[in-house]
Amino acid sequence: MNRRPVHGNINPSELRALGLRREDLLDFSASISPIGPPEGVWDAMRSVDLSAYPDPECLELREAICRHLSTPERDLPMDRVLVGNGSTEIFHLLTRVYLSADGAALLLTPTYGEYDGACRLAGAEILNLEANLTGDFRWDIGAATNLIKTKKPELIIVCNPNNPTGVYLDRQELEDLAGAARDFGSLLVVDEAYLSFVENSWDSLELLDRPEIMLVRSMTKDYAQTALRLGYALASKEVVSRLRQYQPDWSVNGLAQKAGVSALEDVGYLAKARKAVFSAKSYLSEELKALGLGVPPSEANFILIKVGDAPKWRSALLSKGIVVRDCTSFGLPEYIRVGIRPIADCQKLAAAAVEVIQAALAD
Repeated sequence: MNRRPVHGNINPSELRALGLRREDLLDFSASISPIGPPEGVWDAMRSVDLSAYPDPECLELREAICRHLSTPERDLPMDRVLVGNGSTEIFHLLTRVYLSADGAALLLTPTYGEYDGACRLAGAEILNLEANLTGDFRWDIGAATNLIKTKKPELIIVCNPNNPTGVYLDRQELEDLAGAARDFGSLLVVDEAYLSFVENSWDSLELLDRPEIMLVRSMTKDYAQTALRLGYALASKEVVSRLRQYQPDWSVNGLAQKAGVSALEDVGYLAKARKAVFSAKSYLSEELKALGLGVPPSEANFILIKVGDAPKWRSALLSKGIVVRDCTSFGLPEYIRVGIRPIADCQKLAAAAVEVIQAALAD
């Protein structure tokens, strides 16, 4: 039985069966920066000697991350940074290191499927605290802390803002989870893959004073470098050291390392990407609501759309050259998830949605 996590993005086998070409499609299933990679990335990668092994410790990139995140009031030491082949590698390292066969992990669901997949490979019990699926998609944090108290999971994983709902926990909610994690010997892992696209975010780096917290971030999402796979974790020196012992040398290739350094040096990039996301998300949300579709609030660079029959809508939009994420695998079969692309692409999606609705009314 195949228990591999289900992901979005374009499936090449599916495209071949349908006679479609990737270059002819608009991919709304991936939630990445809509403005493309920073301009200097390609030149940076061309400087890499392909005959040389990459640095297994990612020293230059970790230094760049520390410069990027440090402030005059707060210095981030390099031994508190772990770079991974995408944030997904970091989650698999975490479950290998922290989960025992008779242990447990708490996941706040519905959420990114790779957490569950990594925990299953470790053989641990998986505790799912489900959000309010008929309301605002938020979790009962009090229920979560009680579950930590009774089950004492080794790992607690929360995506903030959450994939696919876009729910963003405030500082007090995370501190409540962290307090329970500290009291019962758990590690709280906060996946901040989409944090850069939250309009009014709070400073989670201040939580790194707490050794029971790890923050995970995605340069793949921030800088539209999906093909390269690049993410990093911020945690105590002890946690980073434990994970590094299990990480294969050279898991982060030299092209990705050099691209990451170059992206971080483009200090104006994220501001431009955020501006593009905010304007396009506002436009698309309003257009879809005007069509009578449900669009719950989202703090991330993607939105949920309540369409009734997600597989049918995905198929209908794919026939029009548009790829969206069917959220059935998240336990949300009435919803599709749409990443925010440039406004011109969002206009095409809105027009395609009109055609799908009209076709359904004509049947």
